Amino acid sequence: MDERSDVELLECARQGDSVAFAMLVRRHDRYLYRVARSVLRDEAEAEDVVQQTYLRAFTKIADFQGHANLKTWLTRIALNEAYQRRQRRRSLVALGEIDTAEERARSQAYLSPLTSSSPEAEAARSQIRRLLERAIDDLPLAFRTVFVMREVEDASVEEVATILGIKPETVRTRVHRARVMLRESLGEQIASAIKEVFPFERPRCDALVGRLQDTVGLRHESHALAKG
Repeated sequence: MDERSDVELLECARQGDSVAFAMLVRRHDRYLYRVARSVLRDEAEAEDVVQQTYLRAFTKIADFQGHANLKTWLTRIALNEAYQRRQRRRSLVALGEIDTAEERARSQAYLSPLTSSSPEAEAARSQIRRLLERAIDDLPLAFRTVFVMREVEDASVEEVATILGIKPETVRTRVHRARVMLRESLGEQIASAIKEVFPFERPRCDALVGRLQDTVGLRHESHALAKG
């Protein structure tokens, strides 16, 4: 496992090291994707935000002052891009309510085999993940982003507060209220699948790395990339 810091990887990438660039992308792409998606509720747009975030970081490293860690800086870039996109499409009709009482009941029926590895259990987990993703999408934006960063991605309270420019107490309050809303929507046990929501699978990561390398001129050495 490569022990180089984010800043070291980024500097190496700027010097033409395609492996370092790919490793940097893989290190944070799922996190940035989930954060962007919490704002946009759209997979394709969130993935595009991640791509734009890395391109901006690659071309504007001089803007990074080192007062925060690189992950924090990248997250702020991603959030700014996501908020701008959301602002541009505010005139669109908001998504309607998706979860129904029937769906909630069905999710409870699927909960018992969660620890099994059978095809039926895998199908159940997939169904639960989709229901949970819908419920998270239905949270108000302020709660949704905090919940994804804190509960799905395990960012610390202090990190979330710093990135979003809010007090730690506000982070805790929003997470608590989000949990309450999700429990009301889906029940207590559904939380066991929370870490699986909004996956950013290896094929999508590979494709993102390839597009970014093409854009910044680091397409060589593609077969030597470290696994994410």
